[in-house]
Amino acid sequence: MRDCRCDVIYNNPQGMYKKSALEFTRTVAMAPYIGSFLFALLSIHLCNSLSYYDYFVPDGVVNTGLVAEGDDFTLNDKEILILSGALHYFRVHPSHWRDTLKKIRAAGMNAVETYVPWNLHEPRQNVYDFGDLGEDMSAFLDVRSFIQMAQEEDLFVILRPGPYICAEWEFGGMPSWLLRDPNMEVRTSYEGFKTPLEVYFNNLLPRLVDLQFTRGGPIIAVQIENEYGNFGYPDVPHDKEYLEAIKDILTANGFSESLYFTSDTPLLAGDSGALPGVLMTANFNTYGEENLSLLKEMQPDRPLMVMEFWTGWFDHWLAPFHVRTPVKGFGEMLELILSHNSSVNMYMFIGGTSFGFMAGANTLDIWPHYTPQTSTYDYDAPLSEAGDYTEKYILAKDIMARYNPLEGVVDHPEQPPQRVKASYPEVAISESLDFATLLSQQNSVETDEGTLSMELLPFNEGNGQSYGYVVYTAHATLTPNSSLQIINHVRDMAQVLVDGVVMTKPYGGLLDVSSFGFWNGQNKSLAIPGQDEVAEVMIMVENLGRVNFGRPHKYHQQKGLWEGPVLIDGIQVDQWIIHSMELKGSQVTNLTGWIPFAGPLETPAMYRGVLHLDGPPQDTFLDMSGWNKGVVFVNGFNLGRYWVVGPPKTLYLPAPFLREGNNQIIAFEQYAPGPAFVFRDTPILG
Repeated sequence: MRDCRCDVIYNNPQGMYKKSALEFTRTVAMAPYIGSFLFALLSIHLCNSLSYYDYFVPDGVVNTGLVAEGDDFTLNDKEILILSGALHYFRVHPSHWRDTLKKIRAAGMNAVETYVPWNLHEPRQNVYDFGDLGEDMSAFLDVRSFIQMAQEEDLFVILRPGPYICAEWEFGGMPSWLLRDPNMEVRTSYEGFKTPLEVYFNNLLPRLVDLQFTRGGPIIAVQIENEYGNFGYPDVPHDKEYLEAIKDILTANGFSESLYFTSDTPLLAGDSGALPGVLMTANFNTYGEENLSLLKEMQPDRPLMVMEFWTGWFDHWLAPFHVRTPVKGFGEMLELILSHNSSVNMYMFIGGTSFGFMAGANTLDIWPHYTPQTSTYDYDAPLSEAGDYTEKYILAKDIMARYNPLEGVVDHPEQPPQRVKASYPEVAISESLDFATLLSQQNSVETDEGTLSMELLPFNEGNGQSYGYVVYTAHATLTPNSSLQIINHVRDMAQVLVDGVVMTKPYGGLLDVSSFGFWNGQNKSLAIPGQDEVAEVMIMVENLGRVNFGRPHKYHQQKGLWEGPVLIDGIQVDQWIIHSMELKGSQVTNLTGWIPFAGPLETPAMYRGVLHLDGPPQDTFLDMSGWNKGVVFVNGFNLGRYWVVGPPKTLYLPAPFLREGNNQIIAFEQYAPGPAFVFRDTPILG
C-alpha cells in the first residue's frame, strides 16, 4: 500500500489492517459543525485513494474469504474480478521484489501468484531453508516475507505450493533426493513419495497459515497440486486419492479458510485433474473461447478463472530463435478472457531467471526426445527478465482498466521508474585453474560397482548430488585402436578426456544430439587410441536439467551414467573414481591453485577476472557470445548456463550481486574461453 495515503492503522482480532480513509472521515465527522465542510471535501478526496484492502475490508472485519459461487467471485461478501500476475519469488532477486510488486500493482492488478519450489526449501531430506540456511539460494527463500510484502503493496496472493510446480523448473520443483528410492513414483499415493511430501508440507504450511485473508493476511486461494490432468498416460487413471491426500494435508494445516482450486487445460485434460467441490480453473493461450466454454460446461454454477493465461513462452537450448508471441494476439486473448467475465492470472507477468542449475527440461515423443531449457526465463512477458516495461505491459494495463469494475474507485499507484542498466568495460581474464587442480578439490568416492548415478553418490549427508557435473575416472590399457562405448544413454551430455586430452568435440549441429556424448545417442562408441599402456580415462557428464512436465517423471531424471555399463574395448569397467562437481558457491570461491592467465587451456577449466566498480552497482548483462559452454559465477553466485548455440547469448546480472570495489567473475568453460568478460546494457535473447 502506498505510504502517502492518509490511512489509520489499528489492530483487530483478524490481524492488522489499514482502516479506510472513508471510515476515518465518518468517525471524525462527529466533530463540531464548523469543520464538517472541510471533512466532506477530505472525504471526497480520500475516497478516490482507496486501496483494494480499503475496499474489501472497509471496517477492518473479515466475514468471509474468497468464494466461488454463481457467475462472480466474492471476497468478504463483495464481488471481485481477480486480476493477477505471476511472479516467482525464487526467480527475482529479493532486493527487486518490492519494485516488481509495485509494477504489478501499478498495472491495475489486485493479486500476485507464486509457486513454491520444494527442491529449494528442502534441499536435503529433513533440512529446510526458508531464507536462513546460508546456501546459494537462501537469500531468495523467505517466502513469508514475500507474501507479507505483497500485502504491503496492496496485492492479494494466490499460493500454489505444489508439491509439483512444473514452471520449467528443475524436476518440476521436486527434490532430487527422492530419486534415491529405486521404486519412487512421484505425484502418486506411493508411500515413499507421500510421506516425505507430508513432512515437507507440515514444515512449510504452518509458516504461512496466519497469512490467509481470513486471518488478516493476503492469501485468498491455494492450489491443490498442479496441472495433474496433464500427468500420466491417457489410458492410465489419475490418482485422485493422491489429490485428496494433498487437500487433507492443506486442511489439517488450517488452509480450508482459503479457496481451493485446481488448474488444467480443459480441452486437453477435461476434469481428469479435478476434485469434487474444488474450483477448476483453466490454463491456455489459444482456443480461449473453447476452453472457457468447456470450463463453464463442467462447472456451470461457478465463476470462470484462467489461472494461467500464457503471456509468452520459454526457450530451449539449440532452438533457432528466442520465442516471442505477438503483442496483438496477447491483447486479443486477454480481452476475450475478460469479456467472458473471467478472472485471470497472467503467467508470467515477469519471468525472471532460473539461476544456477535450476532450469528444467521437457521430454518429447519425437526426436530429439529431450529438450533442456535456458537459464533466462524472460518468457516474453509484460515485464522483461530484468523488470523492464514492455508493449504487453502497456496494453495489459489499458485492457484491464476497461474491464476492472473498481476502475476509478480504487487508486492506481504510479509506475516505478525503469531500473538503470549499465554497460561496464570488458574484464580481461587474469587467472585460470586447470581441470586436474579443480578436480583435486572436489568430493570423490571410489567404487567397484560401476558408474553410479549422480543421485546415488554418498554425498550431502546421504542425499546424493543434485546438480552440476559428475566426473568418472578409470584406468585401462589402451591400444591404437581402442574404443569406449556407453551402453544406453548419457544423462545428459558427456566429454571424454584421455590422459588430459579432450577426445570429444563441441556441439556442431542438431544431428549431434544423436551421436556419442549427447542425450539422444544410444549405445554409441568413441575412438580413444592409446600407446599400449595404461591410460587415465575421464568422462565428465553434465546434468542439463530434470524433466518438469508431461508423462510420468521417470525418464531422463537420474543423471550421469547409470542406464548401462561403460565398455572399453568391449570389456565392462567396474572400477571408478567418481568426482562430484556440484560447483556450489562456497566451493568456487574457496578454490586454490589459480595461476596467471597465459592463454586458453585445452581442457575444461576455470577462468577468473575482476570487475572494479567505483560507484553503486547497476543491473547489467554478461555477453558470453564469444565463449563456448559453461556457467558463470559472480562473487560466488551461479548466474546460470551459457552456450554459444543459444538462443540466448547473455546472462542477466542483477545489481544486488555486485558491490562497489572489486567483483570476482569466474567462468567454468567446458571447451574454449572467450577473449574477455563482456558487459552490455541490453540482453541478447536470440
